[in-house]
Parts: sequence; structure tokens; C-alpha cells
Amino acid sequence: MLHLATTWQDRWQPEFVGTLVFVLRDEEVLLIHKKTGHGAGKINAPGGKLESSEAVVACAAREVREEVGLKVEELVCRAELRFVEQQGPQWLGYAFTTRSFSGLPEESAEALPFWCRLSDIPYAKMWEDDRIWLPQVLAQEQNGGDRLLIADLLFRQGRLLEHVLDDSGCVAPVLEI
Repeated sequence: MLHLATTWQDRWQPEFVGTLVFVLRDEEVLLIHKKTGHGAGKINAPGGKLESSEAVVACAAREVREEVGLKVEELVCRAELRFVEQQGPQWLGYAFTTRSFSGLPEESAEALPFWCRLSDIPYAKMWEDDRIWLPQVLAQEQNGGDRLLIADLLFRQGRLLEHVLDDSGCVAPVLEI
């Protein structure tokens, strides 16, 4: 069983592990209108829940293919997101970036994809915490940074109460599919 130390708990254990992949081209990022499942109605990046005995990077690539029809490569893990919920499920998330992809984004039953200028990301329509950590992830990618961002995010009934960000740790790995 996976246990992590967070700002609020010495032995925090996630119930679910998920991924997000921010596909970039020039000054744009591929986002989705999430149509079903966790986060339905919000704007986010393609991603989803880890399946049993699946590697995190394989999950990330699979979810992008299933949700928007792109094949992605050279994924860089930019953030480990620890969603510590006081009254609900515990999620551990991994946010990736890539500029290496093939295919054209296509709508699926789960997602309606769209390209968005980096300067126009609609944070008001996204998860509340995205505006805290996502700019740092995208800045790292844009500036050629190599640090993995660790984000401890404390919630109560889906509302963000507190957060702690740390990018002083390990180098963000480039992972092949």
C-alpha cells in the first residue's frame, strides 16, 4: 500500500491515482470540456484514473488516446498532486506535459477537446486548485525547467481550504510510452 507524508498527515494513503496530460503546440494547450465521470461539466486536460496494475505513464497515454484520439509520446511528469479531502475520497494525481503527439483531437463520449491560448486558460471553469499549480507547471515547460512540483491540496467537501507547493525536490522525469 502506498503511503505518503503530506503537510497535514504523516501517513496519507490515496484511494485513487489519476493522470492529466497537457498537450502543447506553439502557444496553445489542448483542453477538454469534460462530459462524463469525475469532473463532468468542468474544463480540464485529458486524463483519468489508473487501472489495476497499470503504470502511471501508460495510464496517461491511454487516457489521452481514449478521450481525444491523440497518440502522445515523451511525457514529462511535471507535478505530483496530493488531493487530501477531509470528507471524501483521496486522490493522488500526476500532471504531464508533452509537445510530441500525432493525430487530430476528436470528440469522444467523455470529452470535447479544444485548443486554447496559454494566455486565455479559463481557470474560472476549471477545478479551484488548477489556478494555483497549473501556471507553475506550464511555466516550467515553457522555460525548460526540470523540477517536479509537489502540491499538497487540502479540501473539505470539494472546497480548497489550504495548499502547499514545493518544487525544490527531484528532477521531472521524461517518460517514454
